[in-house]
Amino acid sequence: MSVTLYDHPLSPYAQKVKIALREKGVEFGAPLPGGLGAGGAAGEFVAANPRAEVPALVHDGVAVFDSTIILEYIEDAWLTPALLPATPAERARVRMLEEVMDTHYEAINWGLSELRWFGRAKGDQATMLEDAARRQTQGFFAWLERQLEGRDWFNGEAFGWGDLAVVPYLNGSVGHGLAPSAGSKLSAWLTRANARPSVAATTEEAAASVRGSAMPNVAELVEKGLFKREYRDHRLEWMIKSGGVDVVLKGLERDNIRFTPDFN
Repeated sequence: MSVTLYDHPLSPYAQKVKIALREKGVEFGAPLPGGLGAGGAAGEFVAANPRAEVPALVHDGVAVFDSTIILEYIEDAWLTPALLPATPAERARVRMLEEVMDTHYEAINWGLSELRWFGRAKGDQATMLEDAARRQTQGFFAWLERQLEGRDWFNGEAFGWGDLAVVPYLNGSVGHGLAPSAGSKLSAWLTRANARPSVAATTEEAAASVRGSAMPNVAELVEKGLFKREYRDHRLEWMIKSGGVDVVLKGLERDNIRFTPDFN
């Protein structure tokens, strides 16, 4: 059996897939595709995912892209332990949870990275965007706290799909200095989730990928148009609705943002 997961350790989408594979006990290789930051990805990676995004899974010659579809494939291909709850209603609940985290929540952390790592805005505009991100994150914390009512895990009685769909994004918030309130049910859940070997290994890979790296130089590469960040769907919506339409227009003018490539 051969399993390859095209990966970037900092991608929360890739992280949730790696957690799922580790929970299932599936061994996999995780190559980092070339050309992602410059928008020039090619070769076997793009053959596996024409959207040129991580993650992309290749299992014995079967290529699957989109993190949610990959999770569904993993659940079908390796039946135990089951990561989805047993009933249709509970399965729908955790899938809706994943959808919210993948779209609306991810965009907030991504936007903060645009500001703090890539220098997209300065001064009052940066302050306004950061304030919006902080306010929105606190709103999601309150919403997530309610999703845990009567449950130890988002998935129900045990760690599963609902939890691996949340933990990469909350760890991303913590990395931006936005953590759930100490003593809250959400904070206690995050501590338990991070203690799981599957999550701990995945989080350490993310930390190792930036340890000793020259992240401040990336802003200079963006300014020169040598590094292009992907603006798509909810990310674009977040930047515009939070007050960063000028960031988008400037990125288009300087050709340092990118969108999903055309299929060929």
